[in-house]
Amino acid sequence: MKHIFILLLLFTSGFASLDDVNSFEADFVQTVSDENNKILNYSGSIIAAKPQNVKWNYIKPVKKNVYIDTHSVTIVEPEIEQVIIKEIDSNFNFFNMIHNAEKVKENTFVTNFKESKFTITTKNNFIKTISYIDEFENKVMIIFENQKQNESVDVKLFIPKFPSNFDIIKD
Repeated sequence: MKHIFILLLLFTSGFASLDDVNSFEADFVQTVSDENNKILNYSGSIIAAKPQNVKWNYIKPVKKNVYIDTHSVTIVEPEIEQVIIKEIDSNFNFFNMIHNAEKVKENTFVTNFKESKFTITTKNNFIKTISYIDEFENKVMIIFENQKQNESVDVKLFIPKFPSNFDIIKD
């Protein structure tokens, strides 16, 4: 799960030109499989905008919203009436990581962060998939559909919203 936060801002690059892409929206399906081939599937949507704003809207199997900005991750879990707020390592630069991705073959790029290698595939200058092995040795694959780039984004979408009676956990 830790590496998912690293990925949350990868989506604004499109690999055409980092400076040309200012926002990214898509539906996603995320598949996580362990060493016993037990598979968990998640689905939802993502919206991201420069400089480092992201909102993941998980719909299945449980509803959850994940908000990310330059300094923190806020996870809102309505089904358990809980909010988790985590600080992000301030020296991590998502856009530099993408900028440093190496093309290994047509429409396939590889980039590294710490001990993890991320394989990113593109189609028509949009990110199509991201795959990696997480800190628990699970294989993670995220597939994107209905991608949009450089559309106007209301920055208010990146402000975490939750009822005042939710439990707040700061990590």
